[in-house]
Amino acid sequence: MRNTLRPLVAEAIGTFFLVFPGVAAIVANAYHDGSIGLLGIAAAHGIGLAIGVSVTMNISGGNLNPAVTLGLLSVGRIGLKQAGLYIVAQLVGATLAAYAVKGLFPDMATIAVSLGTPKLAPDVTAAQGIVIEAILTFLLVTAVFGTAVDPAAPKIGGFGIGLTVLIGVLAGGNLTGAALNPARAFGPALASATWIGQFIYWVGPILGGVAAAQVYERVLLKKE
Repeated sequence: MRNTLRPLVAEAIGTFFLVFPGVAAIVANAYHDGSIGLLGIAAAHGIGLAIGVSVTMNISGGNLNPAVTLGLLSVGRIGLKQAGLYIVAQLVGATLAAYAVKGLFPDMATIAVSLGTPKLAPDVTAAQGIVIEAILTFLLVTAVFGTAVDPAAPKIGGFGIGLTVLIGVLAGGNLTGAALNPARAFGPALASATWIGQFIYWVGPILGGVAAAQVYERVLLKKE
């Protein structure tokens, strides 16, 4: 029982590492008239994920993202049952993080940004949003495989993965919110009851994550 529970708790805590600082930075930015800015928000997400992955990598593999888990599932590196449990744990961790921010910050600030729930810019269509999220998640999952999954990869913890999220938020934050992670979108959406366009943050990242896993596993990975 303990061996089953350990990786699930790790996935929940690791996802909390990403979502709490990321959402808190967005809310704090609104509360302090934009003083944190996009770079600060990107750093909060990227550094939070880097730490979360590094902390949990030896326990659960440090997935912390349904798109990563489903990418691993698509190439047979994780079983269906384990993948399902991981995704549930990730959603729980993200939801707890969002509710923690909601309870700690003034209502005025959390309502103004829908608790950091990602949303499309007014001139970005749903189709464009899906493609943007897919491309950015493709880069993220490629970084996961290239720095953590590949046996020959340089073992740099979550550093490369966190940096990829940082540049992803810088590149796409003003377009889609740059979730790159269905759990990152789900937790704040549930806590703020903001569900507009939620499917974009599932379809795009999952498509990008599975595509990246397939390309790395079948093309880039050196076969013995």
